[in-house]
Parts: sequence; C-alpha cells; structure tokens
Amino acid sequence: MFCWATRDHWPIGMIMSYIWRDGRFWLTAARQRKRIQALERDDRVALSVSSVGTSLGPARGITVKGRCVIRDDRPTKDWFYPALSAAVVPGDARGQEAFGAMLDSPNRVIFEVEPLKWFTFDAIKMMQDSLFPKA
Repeated sequence: MFCWATRDHWPIGMIMSYIWRDGRFWLTAARQRKRIQALERDDRVALSVSSVGTSLGPARGITVKGRCVIRDDRPTKDWFYPALSAAVVPGDARGQEAFGAMLDSPNRVIFEVEPLKWFTFDAIKMMQDSLFPKA
C-alpha cells in the first residue's frame, strides 16, 4: 500500500506494484493521477508491505515512512520498466515485453521512495509474547 496526503491533509492509500532497488522503493503512475499532484505538493509518503505470498508467511509486514522523488528521465525509465515488468509478469518474456510497452507512455512518471524510518509487524512474535510473557 502506497500512502500520501491529499490537499486537505487526509491520508489516502492505494495498493500498487513496486520494486526494491538500491535501497529504495520504485513505483509508477500516469502523471494525471491525483497522487502525482499530491506528491509534488508534499513528498512525505508511507508504504506498507505484507509478507503474504512470500517465504515469511502471512503474519509479518513492514511500514516505511519516506520521502518521494518524481522521475521522468529516460535512463530511469529504461531500467525501471523492464524490472517492474519482470516482477509483475514473472517467467513470461512476451507478457513482460507487452507490459513494458504499455508502461512506456509519454504521461507516465516513476517515483522513488527513500525510506527514512521502518516499522515492523510480526503477529507470531506478538502472539508468543502475549501467551508467554517474560517475567
């Protein structure tokens, strides 16, 4: 979940695909989306990532507070679109190529989120601590 603040300072979020590279989260959207205008006003964001579907199981997650930079330069697009396509359409070269071609449009921007603070959640640890409190 990618979260930002609206013009009237209300938090709002959207489930989005992302990749992790060079210590940053990378996402994309069309420039006309309201979230892009919001990010141009206020670069403070949050991301929440669930462990569902990973080797960690369904009971863990992280939330990150960070700062967002909007990018629309060609070198960033050249590495990002294939990387996101590989993550979203794994094991399907034709599907990746089609998805990458769809992404590569004049109105699309990429946003880079630098994590500043991490918050973790571990339901298994929480249950263990609740059932077996340390004396």
